[in-house]
Amino acid sequence: MKISPLVKRNALRILPFGCIWLLFACIFLWIEYAAIGDITNTPASAIKITPKILAFALTGITLIGLLVGSIEILFLNKIFEKKSLLTKIVSKFLIYLFIFFLIIFINYPIAVSLELNISVFHPTVWSRYVDFLFSITHLSTVIQLGVSLLFSLLYAEISENLGQNVLLNFFTGKYHKPVSETRIFMFVDMKSSTAIAEKLGHIKYFDFLKDYYFNLSNAIIKNQGEVYQYIGDEIVISWNFKAGIKQNNCINCFFDMKLDLEKKKDVYLKTYNIFPEFKAAIHYGQVTTGEIGALKKEIFFTGDVLNTTARIQGLCNIYNAELIISQNLIEHLNLTKDFTIRKLKEETLRGKKESIDLFEVEKIGEQQLL
Repeated sequence: MKISPLVKRNALRILPFGCIWLLFACIFLWIEYAAIGDITNTPASAIKITPKILAFALTGITLIGLLVGSIEILFLNKIFEKKSLLTKIVSKFLIYLFIFFLIIFINYPIAVSLELNISVFHPTVWSRYVDFLFSITHLSTVIQLGVSLLFSLLYAEISENLGQNVLLNFFTGKYHKPVSETRIFMFVDMKSSTAIAEKLGHIKYFDFLKDYYFNLSNAIIKNQGEVYQYIGDEIVISWNFKAGIKQNNCINCFFDMKLDLEKKKDVYLKTYNIFPEFKAAIHYGQVTTGEIGALKKEIFFTGDVLNTTARIQGLCNIYNAELIISQNLIEHLNLTKDFTIRKLKEETLRGKKESIDLFEVEKIGEQQLL
């Protein structure tokens, strides 16, 4: 069964939550073991740790982490996407507090029944549960869950702001030393952005941009793209070369973004009385990739391909074209079936000595699809 890029991306975003919770569970269990020393010193309200209980506890806490990650990524992120950080933290805390109560209510009796080898419905199990609720052990459990939750929420916020791949690359040190790689870049620029900004005013224009970028995101994920930079009304999208040419992802991304935006046209007209349109250029080449910055670190690409793509994008207005692609890239794509290709005049781009062949690409039947 083929896994879609969206499902794969969400799975990779959720998995670290399980790892974070498992890590902190091991740390707290080790601290508890070191503090208690002998199993005979275990408080009456606490469950004595045996290999069987340990396996159950670590499995359970990992599943809790994955559950928190699933709720965070699939639901709460969307609900609180436009809320302030304080509102996010307080609201999520209350939601997770209720979830944790249910988890403890379910898991503690099961663990007791495993320890005593009796039915989970036995009165002794529930007597232990009541004692547990008013014990120092319960308080310790809540603190442990709270710490794990805090770190996983911090991970979620940092990952959301930096980008999952960027955060992973920082952790693994992939670009600590600069590396050379072949990448595809698409520069996407909003049409008439200055006029739109003047009409809306800077505050409403900011909300307009947030909605605009949000509505483009699913198409980028679907086609395995990565957002490199937001530069005002311009967005720079990048692909690993193999991922970008696979099934024409880099080209399909552009038209999928157009389609997704068109589906929201009524909302834009109702909210802003303006509908955004954009133009783009796509090119590929060698870049040097590495961590850069003294006061703020980021993954940085440098290479002629970025300047060239920006120059090509600037020709969209001259040719009245929505999408222009370099011949270098077209040679690696299969565009014979779903696209029409029109060769443009050979251009010598500003700052370049050699000319470059460019093509306008349109999707067959696009107007009917819209």
